Amino acid sequence: MKAEPPVPQSAANQNAAPATAPRSRSSAAKITLLACAVLLFAGFFALGSWQLKRLQWKLDLIQRVDARVHAPAVKAPGPQQWPHITAESDEYRHVSVSGNYLYALTTRVQAATELGGGYWLLTPLRSADGSTVLVNRGFVPTATPESVVVVAESAPVIVNGLLRISEPGGGFLRHNDPAGNRWYSRDVQAIAAARGLDRAAPYFVDAEAVRQPAAQEIGDGLRPVAGLTVIAFHNSHLVYALTWYALALMVAGACYWVVREERKLPRKDGNTTGNAAGKDQSESEDGKQN
Repeated sequence: MKAEPPVPQSAANQNAAPATAPRSRSSAAKITLLACAVLLFAGFFALGSWQLKRLQWKLDLIQRVDARVHAPAVKAPGPQQWPHITAESDEYRHVSVSGNYLYALTTRVQAATELGGGYWLLTPLRSADGSTVLVNRGFVPTATPESVVVVAESAPVIVNGLLRISEPGGGFLRHNDPAGNRWYSRDVQAIAAARGLDRAAPYFVDAEAVRQPAAQEIGDGLRPVAGLTVIAFHNSHLVYALTWYALALMVAGACYWVVREERKLPRKDGNTTGNAAGKDQSESEDGKQN
């Protein structure tokens, strides 16, 4: 029997399964990934810059409010100015109002203060021109006697305090109930309507604390505790800005890593192909020599 000639090594290599090597992504995939990375980076960077602008706005607001609070008291806006009252331009302005208290129309509004739970006492103050401003006379505990809430009519008074914007709707996860006389926020319009007040200002005034005689100090239960206005602004814009910028840097870093790895792939493929071709040529020459 005649022996079959040996199969050339190069032919065997051609039939063998090709060596597995990392493949480079297609151009369309690269463009899509790059576009997504650019959009994410631009979005995160824009959000960070927006938070920095918000931070500057908040700092300016705090500075303006601080200046209003410590400025000398000015006459509270009258009816002609009511349509132009805004929180940005007028809230926490140090104002002065004068007139007669209508104690019988006092409204208790639920409150939580540093002194505990209780009520704010909002009493209408009627001016000489017939207009009315609700004045927050201060805080009283829950078990305060009615003699502190409603007192005898008095002579005209002058009240200094901070102008506050109405708080419509309610608070403490509850809605105001005018019919049941249950109030959870200082909703000026609703209280004025419930008490039948006409020409009521669209704001109320937090009365400032007045030094009382030793026998009537704060907490003695003889009168409402005024001057408990809390002026605080939530200001986390810098933290938010740093967070967005960090996310933008993470996207940029991930993009750089992917590009670096993609640049390595063609060189690996080329080296693998070259080595394989050289090996096939060497084995082919060995076969011929045999």
